[in-house]
Amino acid sequence: MKIAGETVLLTGATGGIGRALAERLTRAGADLIVTGRDANALREVAVGVGARWVPADLADPDGAAGLAERCAGTSILVANAALPASGDLLEYTPEQIDRALEVNLRSAVVLARLLAPAMVDAGRGHLAFVGSMSGKAATPFSSLYTATKSGLRGFAHALRLDLREAGVGVSLVQPGFVSDAGMFAKTGAPLPRGARAVTPHDVAAAVLRAVTDNRGEVNIAPVKLRLLCALAVQYPAAAAWIQRRGTPDDTGRRIVEAQRASR
Repeated sequence: MKIAGETVLLTGATGGIGRALAERLTRAGADLIVTGRDANALREVAVGVGARWVPADLADPDGAAGLAERCAGTSILVANAALPASGDLLEYTPEQIDRALEVNLRSAVVLARLLAPAMVDAGRGHLAFVGSMSGKAATPFSSLYTATKSGLRGFAHALRLDLREAGVGVSLVQPGFVSDAGMFAKTGAPLPRGARAVTPHDVAAAVLRAVTDNRGEVNIAPVKLRLLCALAVQYPAAAAWIQRRGTPDDTGRRIVEAQRASR
């Protein structure tokens, strides 16, 4: 689907990947609407790229519905909002669990439910979800985050089947570690041994490619990580064994501590 001239709603616009997406979408000619919780940061992004801005807190159970109502007429949704949700599940309160599920999964589902009918009526439109390679492979200290991204992956693929005949595309873009900006970069932690990162602009380019080419799933990560995640989908026990055999690395714990305040 072409992007030029289309009304595009981008969630999570104030994060590192969100800013890169906002820049790429406006350069592609989108009539862009950006949204996020921090009104001041959102205004800065919107002014910088010449987009409209609509503040919304997607952790609020009514946030996604209110946003969809204010952004009626959206023909392309780029659902990018997410919380880190890292750490031991036993340290989370029920309220923190709800917050992670709300932002990372439920808000995307609700926005799709409320924006897709107009796309179906028009016989055109696209829903793009920014997931994570964590949606394919489990890692330590990520049970809640992995649950949300695995759920998003399953939802996107099934919804793609449901909307295909209506002419509405659905895509899932899954980055690995992202450098320079975003939730991992903000931790200041080094990459795990042997890992390599992609950039926010790599992810943004992949999202645009997914929309224009109607790609079902695009994985943005080095070949080694993509192969390990493919193995994990089919043989999770084998993937866990490979992880245990690796050299001890405290990167995961450092990430958890840095992201604790974002729960």
